[in-house]
Amino acid sequence: MSGGGTAVQASWASTRERGTLFMMRLMVWGLSLPRWLVAPFVYLATGYFFLFGGRARAASRDYLERVARALPASGLRPSGWHVYRHFLAFSQSILDKLDAWSGRLDYARIRFENYAVMGRVAPSGRGALLIGSHLGNLELCRAIAAVSRRVRLNVLMHTRHASYFSRVLRMAGASDLTILQVTELDAATALMLKGRVDQGEWVVITGDRVPVHGGRTVDVALLGGHAPMPVGPYVLAALLECPVFLIFCLRRAGHHHVYFERFADRVEWQRRERDAVLADLAQRFAGRLEHHLCLEPLQWFNFYPFWRGDA
Repeated sequence: MSGGGTAVQASWASTRERGTLFMMRLMVWGLSLPRWLVAPFVYLATGYFFLFGGRARAASRDYLERVARALPASGLRPSGWHVYRHFLAFSQSILDKLDAWSGRLDYARIRFENYAVMGRVAPSGRGALLIGSHLGNLELCRAIAAVSRRVRLNVLMHTRHASYFSRVLRMAGASDLTILQVTELDAATALMLKGRVDQGEWVVITGDRVPVHGGRTVDVALLGGHAPMPVGPYVLAALLECPVFLIFCLRRAGHHHVYFERFADRVEWQRRERDAVLADLAQRFAGRLEHHLCLEPLQWFNFYPFWRGDA
């Protein structure tokens, strides 16, 4: 188990904050405009980052090299063309995010896979913790609230711009969703979240990013290498004392697919077992992430050094 402050985490923090602010400003501008009008500007912006983002291209090439070794049938290679395709997929994801947050998403084109596993939440009257990732578009989780009017979501973001993002969403009419900043998950925040879960609300957090200001991590095996993953989601799960599910949102064959998986009925441990339990949970999550990543490898948007030993 390790703490924050590594080069990988510092790179993630600086890249994430700049990228998040850019995305939010783009959303403010694009929420009221049709997709066809916004699309050229999104592709131009992504093209700019492709041409001048040397570090992002290098990170993409490293990732694609790992995919090529682990999944040769994908046909992906660490070439300039495939790196460019990776960036194009990112452009598509930005447009899908805008559709999701603005309410323009066509819910008829969303396939909820294995949603029945969430049925075990309803009888208890309490909520659940959903652990997602930056594979595909986690923003599709808003579709859950739109389709099931009884569900209220609390999405935790590792960015100081979360309050700004929340205001943007309220402008778009997303009254069924709350964005909360969790750069530091203190006792007061955990207690507030537990109260919301007790009232039947759901909490959404990502499991593949360390907080902006660092945090405890554990190294996991992923695509043939070792990468730091946060243990915060599992500590939060133990504090909330609620069922835990995984959620993966992928675009496949012209449709959005939202996959649900039962992860744990409850997370708990004896004091002496804490580190081992957290490491096991993080590795289990990494295994499921790798499984879904292999379905659509171009939809994992890690444009910064991610693995241990990366430059």
